[in-house]
Amino acid sequence: MNAQSLEDLVASYLDDCHVSVTEQGGHYTITAIGSRFEGLRPVKRQQAVYAAVAELIAAGTIHAVNIRALTPQEAQ
Repeated sequence: MNAQSLEDLVASYLDDCHVSVTEQGGHYTITAIGSRFEGLRPVKRQQAVYAAVAELIAAGTIHAVNIRALTPQEAQ
């Protein structure tokens, strides 16, 4: 799976967020920015993004993921 395919998948799942994905050596960093994360603890934010990729991780399609889930104010 390439970064663009993963970005498209996560963006379709979190359609109210701006999503970007970078990949380096099989390690993916997913950054999701959206107001849906306001008032949520970091673990809840990560769980929301993780839900979009859980099947890929379980299938072994991707294995190393770093998640950054931010509100628009935090991203500035």
